[in-house]
Amino acid sequence: MVSVTRPNVIAQAMGGHGYGAAPLARGEMAPREPTREAAAPRKLALVKPTAAEPAEPKPAGLEPAAQAELTQAELEFMELEFAVIDLETTGWAPGVAAITEVAAVRVRNGRRLGEFASLVNPGVPVPLGIEDLTGISDWMLAAAPRLPAVLPGLLDFADGCVLVAHNAPFDIGFLRAACAECGLAWPGFTVLDTVMLARQLMDPDEVPDCKLGTLAGFFRARTTPSHRALADARATADVLGWLIRRLTHHGIRTLDQLRDWADVVASPSA
Repeated sequence: MVSVTRPNVIAQAMGGHGYGAAPLARGEMAPREPTREAAAPRKLALVKPTAAEPAEPKPAGLEPAAQAELTQAELEFMELEFAVIDLETTGWAPGVAAITEVAAVRVRNGRRLGEFASLVNPGVPVPLGIEDLTGISDWMLAAAPRLPAVLPGLLDFADGCVLVAHNAPFDIGFLRAACAECGLAWPGFTVLDTVMLARQLMDPDEVPDCKLGTLAGFFRARTTPSHRALADARATADVLGWLIRRLTHHGIRTLDQLRDWADVVASPSA
């Protein structure tokens, strides 16, 4: 079963503020210098703010025509839409493992616009170690749709967004392989990796590592990661919101300004 949710009230990722409107979670830490080391799903209907919530502010001094000409790399973070994705799989490498669950959370300016989630029948047994890790069993997947019935909906949900993932090479590697398997062209998303971004922004005195569970605990994310796709995507979306606040606090407001940070942003051609 594929689930596409559309909240009645748009939840703001960080307690009711957009990016940059609240203090950092801990003491101010300057970012490190850039390194140069070598069943068909329903279409998403994005929710507009309710009468109880103010409309999102427009960027000052940017006329609609000029805004349309800007690329994703040039738009400020508050104007970008992100699709935060997470996958669960039967193993660790595309080609020898298969996808068992997909999820995505679409956000803009710290607000959740909608969610996409589905189990996926991989056509192969789930190894016992993976079942113990994720809780996803063969029995749960027996009636789930196969990948060709799920993947187009996920890509449609994320259309026009910057893809975000925690350890992006893993998720993007599986998605690229899935597109090839299903005869679909890879859409050429810009991709942001929250692991690599956190390594630039977090100080070792704050966190011992940049695992999703560690960051979610530090930033007090609303959802605890659990090796299930939707829970992990929600947690990553909250972490992303806090990391973007740190960026804007230090005057970094566009993806283009992150190009010199190794492996943080991958362009569509990458």
